[in-house]
Amino acid sequence: MNKDFVLFNLREAHESLQRIIKDIESQPDYDYGEYIVEMTHLYHHVNTAWNAQDVNQERAKKCNEEDLFKWRQFPKDDIYLSK
Repeated sequence: MNKDFVLFNLREAHESLQRIIKDIESQPDYDYGEYIVEMTHLYHHVNTAWNAQDVNQERAKKCNEEDLFKWRQFPKDDIYLSK
């Protein structure tokens, strides 16, 4: 497991979740547009933490657009069976 990469993404997700909660609590006009953008960002980091947990540090640093697209996808059920 690439713990540094996983931790980076989980910390980003944590900050995003805290921001979403704070904004919803403090902004009476918080709406779906903001919510969708923030939740997309949150899921990007949670999914990347899971899907790219085993990439080496070099690949994580040099990730390309294809990697980013693959890593941010919601995990498939079968991924749990291979662990």
